Amino acid sequence: MPSGIRPIDVLLERAGVRGHQRAPSDSKEFHEVTKRDALRLLEHDVDRLLETTEQARQPALKAEMDRFADLFGRFIQEEGPALDWNKIQKLPENAVMNYSNLKSPKNEQNEIRNMLDKLVVIKLNGGLGTSMGCHGPKSVIPVRSDLTFLDLTVQQIEHLNKTYDANVPLVLMNSFNTDEDTEKIVRKYKGFRVQIHTFNQSCFPRISREHYLPVAKDFEIEKDMEAWYPPGHGDFYDTFRNSGLLKKFIQEGREYCFLSNIDNLGATVDLNILNKLVGEERATTPVEFVMEVTDKTRADVKGGTLIQMENKLRLLEIAQVPPEHVDDFKSVKTFKFFNTNNIWANLAAIDRVLRERTLNMEIIVNNKTLENGTRVIQLETAVGAAMKCFDGAIGINVPRSRFLPVKKSSDLLLVMSNLYTLKNGSLVMSPQRMFPTTPLVKLGENHFSKVKEFLGRFANIPDIIELDHLTVSGDVTFGRGVSLRGTVIIIANHGDRIDIPAGAILENKIVSGNMRILDH
Repeated sequence: MPSGIRPIDVLLERAGVRGHQRAPSDSKEFHEVTKRDALRLLEHDVDRLLETTEQARQPALKAEMDRFADLFGRFIQEEGPALDWNKIQKLPENAVMNYSNLKSPKNEQNEIRNMLDKLVVIKLNGGLGTSMGCHGPKSVIPVRSDLTFLDLTVQQIEHLNKTYDANVPLVLMNSFNTDEDTEKIVRKYKGFRVQIHTFNQSCFPRISREHYLPVAKDFEIEKDMEAWYPPGHGDFYDTFRNSGLLKKFIQEGREYCFLSNIDNLGATVDLNILNKLVGEERATTPVEFVMEVTDKTRADVKGGTLIQMENKLRLLEIAQVPPEHVDDFKSVKTFKFFNTNNIWANLAAIDRVLRERTLNMEIIVNNKTLENGTRVIQLETAVGAAMKCFDGAIGINVPRSRFLPVKKSSDLLLVMSNLYTLKNGSLVMSPQRMFPTTPLVKLGENHFSKVKEFLGRFANIPDIIELDHLTVSGDVTFGRGVSLRGTVIIIANHGDRIDIPAGAILENKIVSGNMRILDH
């Protein structure tokens, strides 16, 4: 390429877009022109993609691609993800309520039913189970007594509806990855006392990191799934409105939605929080947005936290932190809470911020490498980042029991164990556990990361009621009736195998590669 000609000029020429009069390459004008060029190129490429699909689908897809182009436009205008660290203010005293200060509703059937009839439960159901070695939606992985995440969710809501003669609907936000399978599975709940609605979040094209253009060649998504992605759960607001469900629920007189990840087994409908929002404890100034936070431990240092900035409560994610302040962000002393992604939001307020176009969420740039080696970026937003757009937003510091996500097989070990009992679809920690925190469990990636392999290594799940910490590395199996207590570390050397015998009780032990059992 001749000197002085930039790759973007060549792309513009290829796209039939005339360049501007060039400004000197080190000037501010140069950067502005380059950004404009990149956006025009992308819009041109997206129009080309739209032409590859049948005309009947084009208007809906055009609206979706306009949102994508808007996200891309914001991405290239922003100087970087980092915020001005010096603008962070001390959290006001009333910013985060303590859950223990919330009042329970009077145990009157009518009162509670009236509250529940103002609620919609929404589960984020866009994820696949591939990271745990499973096919299809993550929500259909069996987690307890052969019941899946989705089974447990339906059981919880049916129990509420039956107990209080209420009608709380369940809404699933699917992605193009999970939509078809979920629709088939949902049919089995037809006889249950739960109305189930589904809608799809957006499907955006991944962008090449080299030239900032979509890697997709056409709109046949099934043909090249790697070229597309669901743009994070911040996409909820737009797609929920576009589905028609937001309007429907407001017309029914519903006031709040409770939104959470489907793999968080602790995210159940909480009547004390609902009482604060729509019951007799309702504040005179409406609380439009609640983020459930919980005390940060060393295991949660990368989780998003709450900050006060420009006199608004907002979510701070690690991706927004300047590199020199990452250690400050991870400090348990500086930032005491982290976001559980259990969100309560006022439906009328969601409608308002969308109509007034005041919804503004920070962009998360996710770098990926496709199987063919192409380096791409996907632009995402987080649902909690909308907090600053609502009035009267608060955090509620909830017990750790409301944050019980299953991301890895180590989490699965906890929820399948005798640490919990199952009651009406909810996991309840055993009263025999002496303290409310869960044990810290680390299972080796090479031998335990896939669910099928994980299950094959346990004759049955060990007794972990008195366990504090478990680390397992290498080729290790567990016999029936094993009990683990205190701190247990089991490390099989490469090429060795350790079989923990049936009935073994390991308390504060280190088990090394040649099966020596040492006191910890």
